[in-house]
Amino acid sequence: MNDTAPDVDTAVQHRLVEATDTEPGPGLDAHLDLLRGRLADQAAVVGTVDVFWRTVPSPVGLLLLCSTDVGLVRVAFEVEDHDAVLDRVAEQVGSRVLRSGRQLDEVAVEIDQYFAGRRRDFDLVLDRRLSRGFQRTVLEHLPEIPYGETASYARVATASGSPRAVRAVGTACATNPLPVVVPCHRVVRSDGTPGRYRGGEAAKTVLLGLESQLSAGARS
Repeated sequence: MNDTAPDVDTAVQHRLVEATDTEPGPGLDAHLDLLRGRLADQAAVVGTVDVFWRTVPSPVGLLLLCSTDVGLVRVAFEVEDHDAVLDRVAEQVGSRVLRSGRQLDEVAVEIDQYFAGRRRDFDLVLDRRLSRGFQRTVLEHLPEIPYGETASYARVATASGSPRAVRAVGTACATNPLPVVVPCHRVVRSDGTPGRYRGGEAAKTVLLGLESQLSAGARS
């Protein structure tokens, strides 16, 4: 997906150096960000982009955010390989994929607020096209699990209308295209152990620990 992106950026950088007499560094990066922002704004107006993307730092590593004209469609961890995720999103959603910070500013702000302990629920518009059938049913029930609490796969299966589909619930959570925002990390095994997670067990433990600590602090 991004094999050609570095070459394009390099060519743009060379032209900016010549046009603005700006040496590589923060000044040149600012010019590039401005150009990317203008390009993204124009693309959004004329509808020539299927997916906008950017990355944001977090306590569980760099997160990839992807959005369509409908809403947030994908959140991915570094362990998933961001380039591979973008390739897959291009196949599933549309091949016109553009890096842009501005179109995902609201998402980035809410995620930052969540990790800073200033937000418990997300108010983002979601594009759920990557979830289908029973998986989508499961994921739509997950926000019902309160912040700082957990539910077993069996409990979620029952809430989703299929009490015997515990394994299917596990698969739905492990393949959730919108982790963190859709809180599949709150679903654990009946013995309390974390279970599978798209970002890895360590990331799931961090998220559960963050919510548990902040929730306990609010009650004390």
